[in-house]
Amino acid sequence: MIDRSRNRVERLLAAMVAWFKTVGESLGHVWRRSLQLRVVVSTLTLSLIVITILGVVLTSQITDRLLDGKIAAAVEEMARARATVDSQISGARDSNTQATRLQSARSALSIGNSGPSGSEAGSFDSALVMVGENMQEISAGPVQEVPNELRRFVRQGQVSYQFATVSDLDGYHGRVLVIGSPSTAVPTLEVYLIFQLTNEDRSLSLMRGTMFIGGGVLLVLLAAIAMLVTRQVVLPIRSAARIAGRFADGRLKERMLVRGEDDMAKLAISFNAMAESLSNQITQLEEFGNLQRRFTSDVSHELRTPLTTVRMAADLIHGSSDELDPALARSAELLVTELDRFEGLLNDLLEISRHDAGVAELQVESLDVRMCARAAISTVRHLAKESGVEVVVDLPEEPLVAEVDPRRVERVLRNLLANAIDHSEGKPVLLRMRGDAEVNSVAIVVRDQGVGLRPGEEKLVFNRFWRSDPSRMRRSGGTGLGLSISVEDANLHEGKLEAWGELGAGASFRLTLPLVRGRKMGVSPLPLEPPKRRTAQLELTERAESAFGEEVDGSDLGDVITVPSDAIRSEAVLTEPNSELLPNVSDPEPDSVSEASSADTEADSSSKVSSSPDTESDSSSDESNSPGAESDPDAEVSSSSDPESDSKVSGAADAESGSNSEVANSPDTESDSSSADSGAGTAEAVAASGAESSADTTTNSETAGTQRNSGDDADSKS
Repeated sequence: MIDRSRNRVERLLAAMVAWFKTVGESLGHVWRRSLQLRVVVSTLTLSLIVITILGVVLTSQITDRLLDGKIAAAVEEMARARATVDSQISGARDSNTQATRLQSARSALSIGNSGPSGSEAGSFDSALVMVGENMQEISAGPVQEVPNELRRFVRQGQVSYQFATVSDLDGYHGRVLVIGSPSTAVPTLEVYLIFQLTNEDRSLSLMRGTMFIGGGVLLVLLAAIAMLVTRQVVLPIRSAARIAGRFADGRLKERMLVRGEDDMAKLAISFNAMAESLSNQITQLEEFGNLQRRFTSDVSHELRTPLTTVRMAADLIHGSSDELDPALARSAELLVTELDRFEGLLNDLLEISRHDAGVAELQVESLDVRMCARAAISTVRHLAKESGVEVVVDLPEEPLVAEVDPRRVERVLRNLLANAIDHSEGKPVLLRMRGDAEVNSVAIVVRDQGVGLRPGEEKLVFNRFWRSDPSRMRRSGGTGLGLSISVEDANLHEGKLEAWGELGAGASFRLTLPLVRGRKMGVSPLPLEPPKRRTAQLELTERAESAFGEEVDGSDLGDVITVPSDAIRSEAVLTEPNSELLPNVSDPEPDSVSEASSADTEADSSSKVSSSPDTESDSSSDESNSPGAESDPDAEVSSSSDPESDSKVSGAADAESGSNSEVANSPDTESDSSSADSGAGTAEAVAASGAESSADTTTNSETAGTQRNSGDDADSKS
């Protein structure tokens, strides 16, 4: 029962706290948004403080004046009363007792109190005290209402007064003024007069009530005055804010009304002058922009005709280059190359002019976005081969269908991959793709580990013709418009293109697109910034044989480490220090392979073929990876990162050598083991492939960092 009551009280208190919090937030919102309310409340607060101080001062002054008058009248009345008492005591017969004399004198004071002489000080009651024989006090009247402190001063021969509160004085309860004086005729006689303060209290109460009502009325009047005054100031400001908002929306003809010659009129004049200047400048900039776009478009179109003619002539000369001397043949080759770059620049200029003019249109199709990624990878494959850069691809296993323009998405990915290869410094480039139907978004991240970006350059990379290092040689021969066009293509899809970079740690670009157009896009399925670099070590115990082929929990690293089949002879499993590489497994045995937990390994039972960049044994393998072509689902194609050496298959080694073999796993620390394959299939297929390549290689077998692209139709290595 007690617990139930306590819970009920706690719920009630929580409800009250929530209600007060809601009301406070609402009042705070209104307070922040209303200048008029702040001025009125401030005026009321200051006025209340001033009125309160003034009321206290006036009340104190009036009270002092009333009491001073009461005291003066009481002193005069005391002089008359003392004379009356002295005459009564002196004229009494000797046969009367002292008590009778005191009672007679008190009766005479009462008669005098009812006369006109007592009206100035008000009505009073009297008390007489005489010290008789044997130090006994003889009194008449309410002596018990006289304060002892006052009696002490009177015994010393002083005329004194004191304010006190009585509880029963002939039926009166309240404050009184008690004044006392010693008798001049009888030294042991003390005379006390008790004056009621009824009239004074009534006057003070009336005065306080009048001041309270007057102060309230004054506050209301001040609030109304403050509201009217602030309204005169706020209305022009609100009008200026509305006109400025409409002006910002593009209605450049909006102006403020000028009334009078006061400060508000000066504000309106200044605002209108500013608006006129901005309108003229905006109009001029629009005209200049239109002229620039028209000039770019016209020049691009006009240059196409002579470019076509020059292209035909260059192709004719280049086709006969075998019959020319080496210098002319080299010139023909350079001519064709530069014509390709020139044509690409014209295409970029035409595309950017369409975006500027707002006439760019999407050719939306519902398709698997992985096809766009494969087409882009196929386009930049020769660039990666020439640069000695490995492109590692991590695509989802299931089809990822989205409503996109395949041409524009492929162009964006092609630009991102080309930039990553140019700035990778020979290190691998990673392309990852993930989708989430719940948030209606698909994300593609292109990550390199090259020179990176300086702070602030992640916002400048999308500017036209901007380059981080203009002196840097680019193999892709970019025009400086690729990323600008890419961000326009992303915006056209109602998506976004973002960049991250760190000097010396590489750069990362993330393209996020909605799966279904027209629906709100949520959080991106992939992070833009890679995780922190972490290194872990798995110490193997004497009972390590029980961990063969099992997954070891590495939750503190954000991944799962798979122990190789011959882990009993391994001393440790180390993670690659790179931010996105899964652990590299070091093993003393040359024929050991890392087993990846992937759904593709069960369905992929065919042998994997390694194609060397120099031998080009099968010319159709490159064509199968071109856009629109379907690759052989029974074969995986691997491009070596070294263009001058034969490709080396992971797990292959010379049968006579005892050197170590290194197996490079997928550079994806965030995906689980089902989406990251180690580049090895069955041990038999890898061994067979290694046997074919070991004839021309050294005794030490190294992997070329191969990575399988998981797809629904085909698996390819880039």
